Amino acid sequence: MAQNALEHQLLEATRIMEQQVDAEIEKLDRMDDDDFDKLRERRLEAMRQAQKQKQELLAKGHGKYYEIATEKDFFDECKRSKKVVCHFYRDSTFRCKIVDKHLEILAPKHVETKFIKINAEKCPFLVERLRIVVMPTICVAMDGKTTDYIVGFDDLGGVDDFPTEMLEWRLGRAQAISYQGDLLNPPEIGEKKGGILGFSKTKKTIKGRDDDASSDEDDW
Repeated sequence: MAQNALEHQLLEATRIMEQQVDAEIEKLDRMDDDDFDKLRERRLEAMRQAQKQKQELLAKGHGKYYEIATEKDFFDECKRSKKVVCHFYRDSTFRCKIVDKHLEILAPKHVETKFIKINAEKCPFLVERLRIVVMPTICVAMDGKTTDYIVGFDDLGGVDDFPTEMLEWRLGRAQAISYQGDLLNPPEIGEKKGGILGFSKTKKTIKGRDDDASSDEDDW
């Protein structure tokens, strides 16, 4: 009985989909040249609006990855842009350079989001307020409020040579960017001979956000 009920539901769903497709085909068959012209104009207008919005975002600093100098700059940037990804880095931590490489790739790809970085050692008040301990830490801010953190590389496969797609997926999970892929499953990490920027892969455990201050030896 359960099997028959399932088959009936599938048949009913298929019938509804076929009806929707038939209705769309019939609608297209009834359209004349004026209708097609109107449809084309609406699409062109949508493209013009999208381009205008893109130019406005570029004027606000979107489309590139750059450094800000002060804590005030951080708050100003979060007020100016709806979505902000900020990398808190330290010069002596070489894994911060790995994050830099990936964010430089993602910034022009996701113009809808602002990508910035700030030296954690130069903004102690902000670091304390956001409870940032481990470097690198990526902070996600939405509508002026911090909503997520990517601490170290644990969320990125726990390796140094994770692909840019992994960070892109994680930012998509945080709703920091408009991600078009599968948010439920991360991209697979393939075996590589060498890591990004020449660093080798590591299986080391990355300290969490609540760990004590990092050691210089581990660069965290």
